[in-house]
Amino acid sequence: MAPIIYNLFPRLAGTIDKWLDHARRARDLGFDWLYLNPFTQPGFSGSLYAVQEHRKVCADFLPRRSSKDGIAEIRRFLEGVRKLGLRPAMDLVINHTAFDCPLVEAHPDWFVRDEQGGIVHPSAIDPADARKVTVWGDLAEVDNAHSPDIDGLWDFWRELVHFWVDLGFCGFRCDAAYKVPALLWRMLVDEAREVEPESVFFAETLGCRIEEVRALQGAGLDYLFNSSKYWMFDAPWAIEQHELFGALAPSISFPESHDTPRLAAECNGNEAVLRQRYLFAALFSEGLLMPIGYEFGFRNRLDVVKTRPEDWEKTGIDLSEFIRGVNDLKRRLPLLSQEGHWKALTPFNRPTIVLEKTGEQRLRLLVLVNKDWNASQSIELVGLPVQPGSRLGRLDGQGRFRDQAVSSRLDLGPAEIALVY
Repeated sequence: MAPIIYNLFPRLAGTIDKWLDHARRARDLGFDWLYLNPFTQPGFSGSLYAVQEHRKVCADFLPRRSSKDGIAEIRRFLEGVRKLGLRPAMDLVINHTAFDCPLVEAHPDWFVRDEQGGIVHPSAIDPADARKVTVWGDLAEVDNAHSPDIDGLWDFWRELVHFWVDLGFCGFRCDAAYKVPALLWRMLVDEAREVEPESVFFAETLGCRIEEVRALQGAGLDYLFNSSKYWMFDAPWAIEQHELFGALAPSISFPESHDTPRLAAECNGNEAVLRQRYLFAALFSEGLLMPIGYEFGFRNRLDVVKTRPEDWEKTGIDLSEFIRGVNDLKRRLPLLSQEGHWKALTPFNRPTIVLEKTGEQRLRLLVLVNKDWNASQSIELVGLPVQPGSRLGRLDGQGRFRDQAVSSRLDLGPAEIALVY
């Protein structure tokens, strides 16, 4: 089944005893996965992705009178998540640790060193401008490829994955997957499936070079995250990337993530745009992810250090019914649960565009997009490959899917998407 993932961001959700309320909302919205960003004890920076203690829950998330390490509370939460019919997933961060992680002192050979013997901080090059390099000074880069004690290091990760799967997780978002050897991922995937045969691994590969993604071939990773969030329907790059990476693994789309600005902030709360980008994410790829707060048009960017439950927003926006309708549609139309193949049928320089998605069993879908966020636009359907008996489908603001006969001309509302199927 194609994964439809709700991202529960721990710093916004608060203590563990509050998390199940958010899980219930995710279930009611039609999600089948619940993904947690790191919830373990961070290092001095407080960043959730700077893991200091790999088997101890961050004190910020522990209710009063919790167990010392918080593991019992996580286990009970996971039991509740599974009772709701959701599959729980977590971040697996193994390309680095916090700079002040005890492993740095206990196992110095596990970390990359510079010429002076100092710990190397992870960095990333901007794919659009190689002169721009981001360095994370609160992190220590793990030497998963060349450590003199590679057996001990890999065993540590293997035992960690076993621990979390045994606790109840059945999915892992592989942070910076391209920075970890494919053979290590293969070992961890196999380890997880020894405990839970249906374990799923989601590879975070955004911002890396094509060669780095290709290097993951054979790693056993089930999904990649794609870059469709950034596509404005004005150039072919997203389709080209989709076809290129589709040979490696199916992908997951998202209208925003914890790594991006909030879409509601970018579009000034334009609900038509929020609906368009969520629907398009659901159409574009096999998998779909939405972070907490998107359903309410939250504008404040999620911050791995600073976000707190007090940042919960009152926006006056509620897209819950629409999101539920899209998630239901994704399950009902078989092609929406496939990665498929895409091509553009009309030029990119028009205010509208017609896209075609094809899949297994000769399934075909035309996607009609009004790129204009603020004005209605018309599309001529004459000359398009509309099959006999096709229907025109549209979702209203409440997520109700209505279909009708296909006409020769269609008026689309601002930022509206319609389907011919």
